Amino acid sequence: MILFATQNSMNKTKSLTLRKEIILAQFAVLTGIAVIAPLLGNQLITGSIVNAVLFISVAVLGWRSAVLVGIIPSIIALGIGLLPMVLAPLVPFIIIANTILILAYAFSLKKNYWLKVIMASFLKFAFLFFASSIVINLFLTEKVAGKIAVMMSWPQFFTALTGGLIAYLFLKGVKKV
Repeated sequence: MILFATQNSMNKTKSLTLRKEIILAQFAVLTGIAVIAPLLGNQLITGSIVNAVLFISVAVLGWRSAVLVGIIPSIIALGIGLLPMVLAPLVPFIIIANTILILAYAFSLKKNYWLKVIMASFLKFAFLFFASSIVINLFLTEKVAGKIAVMMSWPQFFTALTGGLIAYLFLKGVKKV
């Protein structure tokens, strides 16, 4: 009986270790995709991919890990020069906006996937639009401010919704929706 109990405990330990390794691998892949996405150079494509990664991260890893996935890429992208330095003052607000998207999606009382995505996307857009309006006027010249203001407006809502669609297709494929 003791031998059986020990063997069972060893199997549980191996199973937990394997599960942790899988979660770590998923976290690394999702974070990597979000870090590399800005290399594509197109805001609509990059934003859609990053938002899809955020929605997928919530579904696969949980909201806590998803928040980290939303923080790390912005910091790395700025640190290694993938984001233009003119966006540096907005990085904390982009991180907060990603966190709003994640938390609104994760904790929505709505059960319908699309309602959750629309609500989370709108809240991210609204926060980033209003916060960036203030920051842009404080830190940027008028010439640059106009371009950045457009980047932080309707494309944020569009890319979040598109990311929700991409995430839906992926999650449906892996039976998480």
